[in-house]
Amino acid sequence: MDCPAEFLAFADRLADAAGEVVRRYFRQPVEVITKADTSPVTIADRETETLLRALVGATYPAHGVIGEEFGAERPDAEFVWIFDPIDGTKQFIAGRPLFGTLIGLLHRGRPLLGVIDHPALRERWIGAQGHPTRFQGRPVSVRACAELSLAVLGASSPHMFATSEATAAFERVRTGVGLAIYGGDCYAYGLIASGFHDLVIEANNAIHDFLPLVPVIEGAGGVITDWQGKPLGIKSGDKVLAAGDRRMHEAALKLLAWH
Repeated sequence: MDCPAEFLAFADRLADAAGEVVRRYFRQPVEVITKADTSPVTIADRETETLLRALVGATYPAHGVIGEEFGAERPDAEFVWIFDPIDGTKQFIAGRPLFGTLIGLLHRGRPLLGVIDHPALRERWIGAQGHPTRFQGRPVSVRACAELSLAVLGASSPHMFATSEATAAFERVRTGVGLAIYGGDCYAYGLIASGFHDLVIEANNAIHDFLPLVPVIEGAGGVITDWQGKPLGIKSGDKVLAAGDRRMHEAALKLLAWH
């Protein structure tokens, strides 16, 4: 289905509200808590997600919510909002502005709408089924890239690949591209949508890390899947491959395969 305009407007409202919270804490002394999975979290993450959940509950009480910090409520609802309040908490803690807030809406388990919002930079991409992806309110599109040797590749970290097989697979792509850049987190996906990156390859992700990205990439003309080329959904694994040009997606898939 095409995304109703009211959901797009509400997603913008959510991102505006989240940004107000996050900016209050950015580059301020905040306590860093280590979660059970050893990843860091701050009051900014938790306060932002609490607000987002409250806004959904007040506006669309029948909708479900899945968030990084507080789990799932009504995950089997027809419409489910999915949040990563601060994607790139390590960047946030270190005072780097490339962290973002991810907001997604699923319809029957499939991505319908997605927002990549960067509160510190005040930059926002929003994509939705039936609508072109927009950056700062204007349509954007991916760029053509016919040769892997010309491609710009992004990844949050070269250390995020948990197994030797996954690390070797990533290295096969990295050694073939023209330029590899690390540390962008969700910003790198926005740069694919705007035609400045050609590939992003990541692993060790959860659904709140990647499902909001799907409509943004696809609405700009790109492609985003798992490492086997399968569509991303609620039951996807932890590995993501995004590309602006389908030729780059196919080339990367071949190099990532190890089975």
